[in-house]
Amino acid sequence: MKPPALTAAALAERFGLTLRGADRTITGVAALASATPEQLSFLANPRYRAQLAHTHAGTVVLCATDADVFAGTALLTENPYVAFAKISALFAPGQESIPGIHPTAVIDATAVIDPTASIGPHATVGARSRIGAGATIGPGCVIGPDCEVGDGCLLVARATLVTRVRLGQRVLIHPGAVLGADGFGLAMDAGRWIKVPQLGGVVVGDDCEIGANTTIDRGALDDTVLEQDVRLDNQIQIGHNVHIGAHTAMAGCSAVAGSARIGRRCLIGGGAGILGHLELCDGVVITAMSLVTHSINVPGEYSSGTPLMDNRSWRKNAARFRQLDRIARRRAGDAKDHE
Repeated sequence: MKPPALTAAALAERFGLTLRGADRTITGVAALASATPEQLSFLANPRYRAQLAHTHAGTVVLCATDADVFAGTALLTENPYVAFAKISALFAPGQESIPGIHPTAVIDATAVIDPTASIGPHATVGARSRIGAGATIGPGCVIGPDCEVGDGCLLVARATLVTRVRLGQRVLIHPGAVLGADGFGLAMDAGRWIKVPQLGGVVVGDDCEIGANTTIDRGALDDTVLEQDVRLDNQIQIGHNVHIGAHTAMAGCSAVAGSARIGRRCLIGGGAGILGHLELCDGVVITAMSLVTHSINVPGEYSSGTPLMDNRSWRKNAARFRQLDRIARRRAGDAKDHE
């Protein structure tokens, strides 16, 4: 489907922006470096400010403080990135969804499918599961027993809800994600592992997004919970009985061990790890590749690890790390001698 043509004036009125310059027709969106005169771009990061003088974009969303550098049509706002996200959604092609059940889909006799839902090729829906109004179950998806998919949800393709997974409304799940697999529960008995049954489920709130190949384990007794508007990137591991507060976002390859609790509006950087049974209060930011080893009860930004350096310097510093305790004890002893 060809994207719609809109005008800068119409976008300004729709999203509460200030139009500066002539009105223009906009047929699409693009980056500053590649945009054409018919396209709209944005400036949110100051490091790209120099591109404003050379961009061919006909319209740019930016802050008023940057408007003097751009001679074309500008849409002024305090948060250009948010405004651009809203505008670009108008040009994004939608997922085609035709109500009904594909002939190759396998539906258990006890499952309940809303007539307006779409069940794609080779998808399966298990016993006692329910698919809500307007939901789309894409090709190859597996909905296990006792699951619930809320109204307007979209499972793009090959997503799996293993068992006892409940999705709220408008949840987006990307290909390869697995929700409701066994949590990693083991007990040692006479030198051998005994598997602890995982009897809980997974509860996902409204408007959440689960990235490709991300896994969310079901709880051992209680449920693993994502509150509303949680956003998980690709290849994230969420352990059993984890609780993630509303509006928290986690970047790719991060991991949360079992029974940890993450507050609301937290940001977890890529590759970060959070140990089990810890608590992070609301408003915590964990930078990329950090390891959280203790609970955090004060909002703010936290980091761990050593910065990147050339390997020779790193080896020297690593050798010195082993001497830190001895040096600290010696200095403490010297200070005591001078008392």
